Amino acid sequence: MQLPLDFKKKYKKLLGNDADSFFNSLESSTNPGFRINPLKENLPENEDLTHPIEYCQYGYYGEINGKSVDHQSGAIYSQEPSAMYVGEVSDVHPGEKILDLCAAPGGKTTHIASYMKNEGTLVTNEIDYKRAKILAENVERFGIQNAIVLNENPNNLAKHFPKFFDTILIDAPCSGEGMFRKNPDATKYWNLEYPIECANRQKDILKQAIKMLKPGGKIIYSTCTFAPEEDEQIVSWMINNFDLTIEPIKKYSGMSYGHPEWSDGNEELKNTVRLFPNKFKGEGHFIAKLVNSEKGNPKKIKKFLKGNLSSEQNKLWKQFASKNMTNFIPENLVTFGEQLYTFEKGLPELKGLKVMRPGLHLGTFKKKRFEPSYALALSIHKDLFNKELNVSKEEWKNYVHGDTISCDKSLEKGWYLLICDDQPFAFGKVVNGIVKNFMPKGLRFKA
Repeated sequence: MQLPLDFKKKYKKLLGNDADSFFNSLESSTNPGFRINPLKENLPENEDLTHPIEYCQYGYYGEINGKSVDHQSGAIYSQEPSAMYVGEVSDVHPGEKILDLCAAPGGKTTHIASYMKNEGTLVTNEIDYKRAKILAENVERFGIQNAIVLNENPNNLAKHFPKFFDTILIDAPCSGEGMFRKNPDATKYWNLEYPIECANRQKDILKQAIKMLKPGGKIIYSTCTFAPEEDEQIVSWMINNFDLTIEPIKKYSGMSYGHPEWSDGNEELKNTVRLFPNKFKGEGHFIAKLVNSEKGNPKKIKKFLKGNLSSEQNKLWKQFASKNMTNFIPENLVTFGEQLYTFEKGLPELKGLKVMRPGLHLGTFKKKRFEPSYALALSIHKDLFNKELNVSKEEWKNYVHGDTISCDKSLEKGWYLLICDDQPFAFGKVVNGIVKNFMPKGLRFKA
């Protein structure tokens, strides 16, 4: 990889004697990692869990197969190790209101969801539509039941969620210097002015984010760049312009302090965390935790999201649920067209927002029947569905490719939760010894 000359000059000046080891680390191999999914009923059977990551409860070093049962079912999620510390620093809890503002592709959203245990409100947003679609797919695969996926700009979000959130995570769009090793092409569009351009964009995002933060709430600000303009200098700007204070973040082996001398000299900047690839087993990250010291109360919501099922839709859903499900009866249901979703109680009305998913997608109303969704299959445990069917690895391969599979002709007709390697991975409909395929066409693949 050919590092830009101006990049090398800049970091030689900033890092001094550490510069050469820093440049050499950018030429070395990457350190892949993955997280296991605690929302699933069972641990993945086929992964190497002998190399845990010290600072991440669910994290492990190692490479995973993106075309495996564990990955397709959402039992594991691939994530770069330094990015995992952002989710840990967020320190979220069940029942809270959380916003992941720049969320695609979904690594930090799924990490946060691991700790929320499907309780509370998780609003996860991405301004780019194509990336928002990927975000929605990863939320679905991870089996998250309490996530609202939006495709919005921060200005419009701020109008709908004033002083609403306990925690706002902002993994800000940045110059991506920490991605050079993973994606050498990123060096081609880097120039000395680029971090400044990104910093200006970050300030615009943060101005809106602060409007959505409750008094006493916290902002987790992170980047995957080494640029002080986007890291320490942004944090200095935040605490100098808003009622925010920097909260210390625990440092593990290889983690570095923020550099006050790279900003305005405020010693509190040492409470932030820097992850350099020459000192830490990861690609690189910057993380700051800021607490809102503003006094007052959260703003009252004027209009809440309400259910809108017709009597016919309600009848069809209840018929399906009573026949097929056990102890899974969501109270708050809303339709978008013919699609049925759950939603979290206390959520503001979503009118005027670009909604990808208002909650867990339960399924689709069709002529005089209800068809369960792929998302529902990935989000429930085996004991919540009345009928299950264990299939072999070869049968799983056929199914995810879009093919039907054979089964015992004595099996009762109807919907079954399909299971492979102890992981629910889809629904199938059994008819006369055949399991009809309901794998979404856009997600089929050859394993």
